[in-house]
Amino acid sequence: LYVDHAHPEYSTPEVTDPYAAVVWDKAGERVIAEAAELASGTYGTTFALYKNNTDGKGASYGCHENYLMSRATPFASIVAHLTPFFVSRPVVAGAGRVGIGHDTREHGYQITQRADGFEVEVGLETTHKRPIINTRDAPHADADRYRRLHVIVGDANMSEIATYLKVGTTSLVLAMIEDGWLDEPLDLADPVTALHEVSHDPSLRTPLRRADGRTITALEVQQVYLEQAQAYLDDRLGDDVDPVTADVMARWTDVLTRLGHDPMSLAAELDWVAKLALLEGYRARDGLDWSAPKLSLVDLQYHDLRPRRSLYQRLVETGRMQRLVGDVEVHRAVLEPPEDTRAYVRGRCLARYAEHVAAASWDSVIFDVPGREALQRVPTMEPLRGTKDHVGELLEASPTALELLGRLARGSS
Repeated sequence: LYVDHAHPEYSTPEVTDPYAAVVWDKAGERVIAEAAELASGTYGTTFALYKNNTDGKGASYGCHENYLMSRATPFASIVAHLTPFFVSRPVVAGAGRVGIGHDTREHGYQITQRADGFEVEVGLETTHKRPIINTRDAPHADADRYRRLHVIVGDANMSEIATYLKVGTTSLVLAMIEDGWLDEPLDLADPVTALHEVSHDPSLRTPLRRADGRTITALEVQQVYLEQAQAYLDDRLGDDVDPVTADVMARWTDVLTRLGHDPMSLAAELDWVAKLALLEGYRARDGLDWSAPKLSLVDLQYHDLRPRRSLYQRLVETGRMQRLVGDVEVHRAVLEPPEDTRAYVRGRCLARYAEHVAAASWDSVIFDVPGREALQRVPTMEPLRGTKDHVGELLEASPTALELLGRLARGSS
């Protein structure tokens, strides 16, 4: 949890599957909400935090995803195959928004909060001239082996199912890209314009121009990737597909089918549909036009992280929004790290040796211990090392940071 460009931002630990990503994302919401509540009591004022992506007046802030990839994967292949997927992904993972245009210059409703802020296909920037494919590459790991794909095009989701599908389907597409599985890329004539068009059409019927002159809808693009993913899994894994991947595929198939027949049937699962249903209820009850300020307030309140003020939470409590994970899992994740990535060693060191941890980052834990003149840096450059299986016994056998450092030194000599 830290400050980024004058607003609070939190990051989940490294995880190995989309279900875990949802668990720790929800844990992060609890951490930041508790921080706001504590600050409110300390400073005698109220801090309200919203997990969204725009203030409706031209400012946009991201919800970034990060995927560790093989350095050997050609970046041109990533761009070619990932761009159409990201353009079409909002139909599943959009958070919904009142207002059209970067500064809400038009009245109406759109699928995603981020689309209007994107101007180029590929680039390094994140706060202006935002690209669909971001080229930032700080792997926080062995740079010879890994690339960190930094994704800025997604919305901040409240729905657990939307987050699960967003991360799960993207991971599948990246696996296919790494393995060179995908055929010729599904080229769009103008991806940036197409991204805007997808977002501005909740009916999901807008034809997107392809480079060869044909047209295709966002739903049809998603269907192409779904079919390729199924063929890929059949070929590579057969009947040995893990339960989480099988569930992602089943939900992806179901969601695309239902979006094609009746998008509003997904009001209990996808953010943009849930919010649209909520807003249409207010519009029908009070006779409101899309220009009504009350609708913008409802939009914002959906994303409130205060449980008693959140409209999303109210939908959950009244059974109108489905959940994927349980409260017990989320509470545990607030206090404990994942056990199958380097987050485990970092988290357990902070829990066991807090007074002697000078700093902790993605790729190292730095100790300040008595008897050592200099700070002691323990590198964590391999994301799948430092797991419970790898270092659990070592940590349990080291009641102090000094003993841990001694054992690490003996082990490496």
